[in-house]
Parts: sequence; structure tokens; C-alpha cells
Amino acid sequence: MLSVIEKVAPGTLHILKRRFYILSHIQKSAPIGRRTLAERLGFTERVLRKEVEVLRNQGLIKTSNQGMECTPTGITVFYQLEELMGQHVKSQEKETRLANALGIQHCTIVIGNSDKDKSSLVDMARASTEVIDFLLPEGSSTIAVMGGTTMLEVAEVMTQQIGLHRELVFVPARGGLGESVDIQANVIADIMARKTSGKSRALYAPEHVRMETYSLLLEEPEIKETLEILENTTLVLYSIGDAFEMAQRRGLDEETLSQLIDKGAVAEAFGEFIDPNGDIVYKLSRIGLQSSKLPSIPHVIAVAGGKEKAEAIRAHMKTVPPHTWLVTDEAAANEILNG
Repeated sequence: MLSVIEKVAPGTLHILKRRFYILSHIQKSAPIGRRTLAERLGFTERVLRKEVEVLRNQGLIKTSNQGMECTPTGITVFYQLEELMGQHVKSQEKETRLANALGIQHCTIVIGNSDKDKSSLVDMARASTEVIDFLLPEGSSTIAVMGGTTMLEVAEVMTQQIGLHRELVFVPARGGLGESVDIQANVIADIMARKTSGKSRALYAPEHVRMETYSLLLEEPEIKETLEILENTTLVLYSIGDAFEMAQRRGLDEETLSQLIDKGAVAEAFGEFIDPNGDIVYKLSRIGLQSSKLPSIPHVIAVAGGKEKAEAIRAHMKTVPPHTWLVTDEAAANEILNG
């Protein structure tokens, strides 16, 4: 039932689940203070404050000097929701199992197989924006974004909600001159900025260059300034590609393609081609954010789905910091968990 509702009213399930877990913790731990509840749920106080206000206005909770507790109506609604949410509690358990299997802290799984169904890709994009809204604090933040078709989908579904009480700067995490214009990181950063009333910077540089050219480009004032902004990134948003598909898209020569096949490359991200063990078998000399910076970036979101991407996701996740948040679909999740 809830899956059907989500298809008709995207985003409803995410809100319902969040409010259900807030009610659940208040019911079981009342009276409880807002700060304590935020820590237990892993929410920012900003997010929790908004949700508590809604629940209070609906007459489901009440507050006092001792803390928050459910009203009689709130208790009734909680038990009704508990029955309704049963299947989706199992879904959250799957997200936890997937995160544990991949060695990361968080996963979000949407319905379907994005290999076959475009709506699943759109659902992943929407889920990604919800994660961004959940993670980002109020005030100033810099978001580094990669290029590609998945990132374009994320850009297209962004809304003013993400920019509310925030000053956002979107920065391309890599150069992209030479690939299709509409999926370049520069273009995607600009779309995201416009959708959220933020600002964007450009990185006008080829994605991969010869080593001798690399050093020269780093001294270009505009490139240097953009790379310095990337050093203080709050959140990075990117997708994971199939190694062979990405190698072809980047125009690598036949000799390199053969080398990637011989070495068993299955995934690509940040210009790094990775084998099933998570080892880098080939790396492009590229202008932009390097994967070595990920551990120092507060929030890392990877978006990739589809059964055919499962092997690439599994391999790439062996290289990321534990605080990475994966947004994927059921097809990829099931393949990883059952593989």
C-alpha cells in the first residue's frame, strides 16, 4: 500500500517514515528532550525541530519542561502506523544489512530496477535530494558535484527546499570539456544552483590531461581558485560508473580498453578504474576533486542503481570512507546481498 502511495505522491513515504520513528522514540522514551532525541535518531536539531512542530500542531505530541511525550491521540496513531509500517521497517532493515555488507554507515534503497524503469532512477534522484536536505546544516555550504546522466537527474528534481535557510555554492568536482555538454559537471552545478537559489562556480578544464599539461593548468588563476574552493567542500555528490562504459565515454584508446579488460576493471569513479577487490588498476590524470580527499569531506553521497551496476557498486564501496551514504535501488541491493 505504501509503495503505491509513494508512486502517486513522491516523497510521502520518506516523510511518513521519519515522523513514525520520531513518534516511536517519544512513545518509548517519554518524557524526552529535543536534543537527546536528535542525538538518538542522528537528526540535526533543525530537521527535528521542524518535524516536532508538525506533530505538535497535529495534536500528536505535547511538550513540557520535562520534555516531549505522546498525547492519547498520538499513542493511537502510533500503533496504527506501527502496523502500517511493518513492511517498511523490513525495508529499513534491508538498508542496514546493505550498509553493513558494504562497510558504510548509511544506505537508502528505492523501489525497482533503474536499468529497466526510468521512474526508479527518478526515485533515486529524489531520495538523494532528501538525503542532502537531511545532512546539510543551516548557513553556508559548498557542494561538489560530478557530471553524468544520474547527476543530471538529481539536478532536475532539486527544489527550493534544499536552499531554505542555507547559502549554497555548487562547484563542479571535475573538468568536463569534451564530453556531452548537458551532462558536464559545470552544467549540472549551474542547474542545481538555479533550482535551489544558490550560486555556482565553473571549472573550465578537460577532465583528463597529460601530466605535463596538468601542472600548467593548476596554475591558471580561475582553475586554481575553483580547486581551492573544492578543498573546503561540505558535501560531495557523485555516481558510480561501469568501467568499460565509462572508458568508452571518456574516449580512451583501444590499448587502454584492452588493459582494463585484462585487469578486470568493473567500476569507475573520480577517474579511477577499480577491480572487484577495490584495487585501482588504471587512473586518469584529471583536474578536480581527488578521491583521496573523501575522508576529510563531512558528507559523501554516492548514487547508483540497477542490477547491472551491482558489481561496480560493490567494488567501489571498498574504496570509500565509512561515512559514505549510498542511494541505490532494490535491484542493485538484492544482487549485492544475494551475490
